[in-house]
Parts: sequence; structure tokens; C-alpha cells
Amino acid sequence: MNPPSLLILACALLPAALMLAAVPHRRGAPAAPAWRRFRMLAGLALAGTLASLVAQFAVPAAVALPAGLGVTRAGAWVAVLVQLLGTTIAAFSSRYLDGEPGQPRYMAALGGVLAAVHLLLLADHWLLLIAAWTAVGLALQQLLCFYTDRPFALLAAHKKRVADRLADGLLVAAAALAWHQVGSGSLSALWQTLAAGPAAWPLQASAVCLALAVVLRTALLPVHGWLIQVMEAPTPVSALLHAGVINLGGFVLIRFAPLLEAAPAARWLLVGAGLLTAVLAGLVMLTRISIKVRLAWSTVAQMGFMVMECGLGLYTLALLHLLGHSLYKAHAFLAASGAVADTRLRLMRGSAAPSLVSVVVAPLVAGAVLWAVLSAVARVLPGVGWPAWWTAVLALAWAPLLWLPSRRHPDAPTGWQGALAGAGMVAGLGLAACVGHALPFGLSDAPLAAAGWVALAGMALLYLGLMLMQTRAQLLSGWRRWSYAGFYVDEFVTRAALRLWPARWTPAAAH
Repeated sequence: MNPPSLLILACALLPAALMLAAVPHRRGAPAAPAWRRFRMLAGLALAGTLASLVAQFAVPAAVALPAGLGVTRAGAWVAVLVQLLGTTIAAFSSRYLDGEPGQPRYMAALGGVLAAVHLLLLADHWLLLIAAWTAVGLALQQLLCFYTDRPFALLAAHKKRVADRLADGLLVAAAALAWHQVGSGSLSALWQTLAAGPAAWPLQASAVCLALAVVLRTALLPVHGWLIQVMEAPTPVSALLHAGVINLGGFVLIRFAPLLEAAPAARWLLVGAGLLTAVLAGLVMLTRISIKVRLAWSTVAQMGFMVMECGLGLYTLALLHLLGHSLYKAHAFLAASGAVADTRLRLMRGSAAPSLVSVVVAPLVAGAVLWAVLSAVARVLPGVGWPAWWTAVLALAWAPLLWLPSRRHPDAPTGWQGALAGAGMVAGLGLAACVGHALPFGLSDAPLAAAGWVALAGMALLYLGLMLMQTRAQLLSGWRRWSYAGFYVDEFVTRAALRLWPARWTPAAAH
């Protein structure tokens, strides 16, 4: 290997090696020194991910790496994000778990999760991809079951185990079909085969199996229940799961963009599953009171939105969504106690529902603002932009910022001042999306226009539900009961999972 290849390889593998080295090797070791060592190695691993990202631009792209490994710019960006979150969560955990027994076991699982994620981001072979993703799930199980006396935590971990094993089977099937057609398990060889001509039926079937595996791994409906019930795990585990691990499905879809583009059935499957999840989970979230449960349902909805973006071929926006959602959700979970206090203060102050006029006009204003931002940015960055139907989708998603609803703070803007503030936030989000779209991620979008209009119709349905809930709540009294129950989807899935793979414990015995 030449020096550039060695540099790329060393920078890419260093974070995984350091996180494995951070795993405590002695049972019963004092927690405080072990945490100091863990935080130090995590900081070094973060520096390694930054060096790997810089190397992507400093070293020529044509470098030879060992078989099975591949470094991409998108993977380097996600590696920085994952290690930043891991380092922050480690520092938070050392304080949050102070005095808890089993902290070395927690550190071992946390280090294992981060190391496996870094290996997954480097996978250029089906076997390494499957092994790394399986290792992530196995290590995460230890964190989810940190409190072994909590029945809902054990039930959630069991349901996740069932979903993971089904996903593993689908990944193996996807790998076998692609391997048979390509003659190799190398992903680079798969890209070359796809570039040479239309995909044969085994590759089409491989793409469908991959899409189904991602649906299972990212907790889309109907297998979303375990993600809601892991609220029984420690708060930093929730932050790690919702801000980092659950987003891996989006990265895998982005990584397999050439395969998805060759299989329309897989793309429509992702759009349908993602849209249905985003709509239903978004409606359920509004009926929940618990802060952490609302955040969990928000994650389910956001995962549906991200998977839908990948199915639509908007890979750059999906990666931006992944990065932004991870940072936001990590902050939301780690600051959950502050959110509870803020919510109580708002309830004490009271709130006023938005007017019907503001709710109806908001999407039009948001759409006009986004169109103006896109037009202005296009003059500076001609290559930046997205289809008109996606502008409408974003206008519906961000329109609630202009609703002029409750007075969340005594000094909050109201009336036309609130409308301007909301329009300013829409403009800021639109500008941030445009600037992010221009970042060197090394991705190429392939919009699927027909599915885009379906996604727009689904988002319009979601916005209609939100509008009625805010302005005509009495019309939805019966629906709210179903929505609060999550439309009873998880109950059926739980029974099916326990019949398929009976648990070794019962909730009654866990008390």
C-alpha cells in the first residue's frame, strides 16, 4: 500500500480501535478511573474521525484499501457525528450513573456499540456490513437491559431482538442474491455491475430485501413499539439510540443508492413505509404527554421521513436530515429534565390555540418564503436545489412555525411579529438546507417524481390532521383515543413476536 492509502486506512480504523480499547478489561474495576480513561480515548477517537474527514479532501480519491473496506465522504461525516455523540454521551453517563452498579458493563457495551458503528461505516463488503450491524444490535441489547428488573425494558429488548434477527435474515438474503449475480460480495464490484447495464431480477430482489431489512432496523411501523418502550433504559442510552444508532438505516440506504435506483419496487416500498410511518407517528406524538415518549414518537416519525427521502432519491437531503436530527435529538434527550420544567411553566401560563386563518395561510406563506430562498441561493450556487414538489412538502412540514399559537414565554412575539418570526425561521431552515446541500458529501440525487407527488399528498393529509387538532379538536374526539393508543398496532405486533419467539421471562416474574 502506498502512503496515501495507509494514511486513509489509519485515520479510518483508529476510532474503532480506540473505542474497543476503552472497554474495561477487569471486573469490579473502580468506575471513576475507568470513566476518565473512556472519556480520554473517546476524545482521541473524535480527533481520529476529524482527521479521517480532512484526509478525504487532502488525499487523492484514487487510493487502494484492503478488500472489504471502503471510505466515503458521507461515511466520514457520519463517523464524526457518531463519535461526537458518543463522547458527549460518555461524559453525561459518567455523572448520570454515578453510584450505579454495573457501570463497567455499561462502558463495555457503549464502547462496543461505537466500535461496531465505525466498522459499519467502513464496510465495502456484504459480510462486514452484516457482521457490524449485528454487532451493533448485540451490544445495544446490553444497554437496553441495563436495568434487568424493569419488565418493559426487557420486553422492548426482546421485541428488538426479534426484529433484528428478521432483519439479519433479510440482509443475508439480499447479500446472497447480489453475490450470486455479481460473483463477489464486494460492494464496489456491485456498483460496477449496476453501472454496466440494467439490473437483473436477483439484484431487484436484493434491493427489496435490503429495503425491508432497513424498515425493521429503523423501527418503522409496524415494528416501532420497542423504540417507544426503551424509555425504561437510562436517559443517555435513549440519547445514543435515538440520536445515533437508529439513524444507521438511513446511512445504509444512502450507501446503497446505486442498487435502489436500479429497483423501482424497492424505492416505492421505502416511500410507502416511510410516508405511512411519518403520518401516523406524527399524529400519535401530538396526543402524548410524557416528554420522553413524545420524543420517542418524534423519532419514529423522523425515521419515516428520512426513509421516504431515500426512497425519493433525495440522498443529500436525507444525509442532512440524519445529521440534523441526530444533533437535535441528542440535545433533547440529554436536556429532558429542562424540557419537563419548561412544559410545566407553559401549562401554568396557559396557551391560546392558533386561529383558523393562520393555520390555512401558513403553508402558502412558508412555500413563498422557501421559493424566495431557493431563487436567491440559485443565483449564487446554481447546482443547489430540489424539485418543486419537495418545496411544497417542506412548506407543509415547517408551516406550524407560522401558526402564532401559544405564548410560550411572556416576551414571545405575537400577532404579525410572531408571523415574521415564524417566516424568519422557515427562511433560516431553508437557507441551512441549501447551504448543507452544497457541502461536499460526494452524493448524487436521483429524484423520483411520481412518488414525490404521492409524498406530497401524504404530507397534506398529515397537515390537515394537525390543523383540525389545533382548531377543531371536538371533531376528532373519537380519533384521539385511537391515536393515543398508537392505533393499537404495537399490541398485535407484540403478540405476534411473542408467539414467534417466546420470551424466557414474564413481566410478572420481572417485578
